[in-house]
Order: sequence, then C-alpha cells, then structure tokens
Amino acid sequence: MTELKKHFAVIGNPIHHSLSPQIHAAFAKETGLHIDYEAVLSPLNQFKNTIYQLIAQKLNGANVTLPFKKEAYELASQHSNHARIAEAVNTLEFKEDEIIGHNTDGIGLVRDLEQNLNVDLKSKKILLIGAGGAAEGVIYSMLEKKPSELILTNRTIEKTNAIQNKMDVHVKSFDVNLNVIEISKLPHQYFDIIINATSAGLNNAELGIDHKVFHEGSLVYDMMYGKETSFIREAQSKGSKTSDGLGMLVEQAAEAFFIWHHIKPQTKSVIESLRAL
Repeated sequence: MTELKKHFAVIGNPIHHSLSPQIHAAFAKETGLHIDYEAVLSPLNQFKNTIYQLIAQKLNGANVTLPFKKEAYELASQHSNHARIAEAVNTLEFKEDEIIGHNTDGIGLVRDLEQNLNVDLKSKKILLIGAGGAAEGVIYSMLEKKPSELILTNRTIEKTNAIQNKMDVHVKSFDVNLNVIEISKLPHQYFDIIINATSAGLNNAELGIDHKVFHEGSLVYDMMYGKETSFIREAQSKGSKTSDGLGMLVEQAAEAFFIWHHIKPQTKSVIESLRAL
C-alpha cells in the first residue's frame, strides 16, 4: 500500500520571496520522502482562518514567518520549551485535535554557528543587536551554550530590558553574564561574536553602531540573507570574519523537518546550492 503524500506549507505576508519550498523539496528528495510543500499568503487579519482552512484541507504541518509568529503562538494549544520562552512560533504540528507550536530559530542559529561556521559558543563574549522577535527567538538557545557574556543592545533600551528581565531566571542556571547596553554607549571591547538580529539591512538603515566594535578575529553575523548589508561590509573592512543568515534559515528548516518526519536531513549541500543561486 502506498503511503499517502503529506502536505505542508509556509505561511506569511509577504511570502513570494520564501525559500522554504525549495529547502523542504531538497530535504524530501535527499531523504526519499514524498511531500507537498507550498507557500501560502495569508491576509494580515486572517491568520487563524487561514490555518483552520488548511487543517480542513488535511495539512500536516506549517512553517510560520513574518508577521504571524506571535499569532501562531497564541493559536497553539501546546508549546515546546523554546516556543514558550520566545512567546513566538515558527513551526506548527497538527496532531489529532492539537496544534503544537515550536520555535526552531534559535536552534537554527546555533547549529549554523557551531556546525557550519565552526564557532564554539561556550565561554565566548557575544553581542546581540536588536530587541524584536528575531532576538527574542534566539537568545535562550545561545544562553544554553553557556557563553561567558551576552550583551543585548538596541537603539532604545525598554524592549531590551524586558528581554533581560524575562531571561534573568535562565541566566542564573546557565551562569552567563547578561547585560543590556544602549547601542550608542557600547564599549570598544572585543566581542568574539556580533549578531545583528534587526531588519536594518532590509531598507539599508544604519544601525547607529560604533564601528570600533568590529575587530579582526571576531565573527560578525547578520540574520539577513540574500544581499550584502552595510553592516557586513563595514565588518569586512575592519578584518572581521562575516556570515549572512542563509545557514540559519536552512538549519531552522531542518529542525522543522525533523519535528514533522523524525528524520534529520543533511544541510550542507542545500546551503551550498542556495548560495550558488
């Protein structure tokens, strides 16, 4: 008896630019699975209805991208630990009458740093720029790796303070020094890893960061992918190693694939083929 083909989707607005269908098609081919995976544009005020329509059409699982990660969190009846801490969901699993929400962003970032870029996060000094959903989605996964210090910075300090307050309970068990510094007041200290979790690169906005934070030997990482940002260019001019977020995108997709299919796909060749495009 042939196994029924399973159906998956990525839901966002906008969605036409999404690489997720390509990535999951590559994973399916490599693992020998027969799946459908499509990009679905949801009207901004219709996310819940979109999900219920897709469930009625026998959708097995969904990825969720901007701007619906918070709504997906609220919709889920169960949450993974990472989703609960981030209060955001990027992967939905549909089981019987349950909607289970996961967040694979932090796992994706950490795997890209450790496995693809060969950076051990333990005992490192990390600077995380941004206080939106992207930063909130990855901070717990980074704390789990026990860096010596994690500094959060943003133009305005209120949202950054809110993240720090939420994370303080976890910081104690991980023994990490977690601090908040306004972006204009950053010291000229050496950071092993500098991560831009803002969307400044989308519209070529300046971060307002003093370029003296970039050093030779630092890894400077921009979660944006698909274009070289001014943030990356500036870091390169100071001799820093740099990376965009394409590897994170593929690694978070691989974790979603594992949640749905219980098979871990290889990611290296997928990252390489997307880079070649």
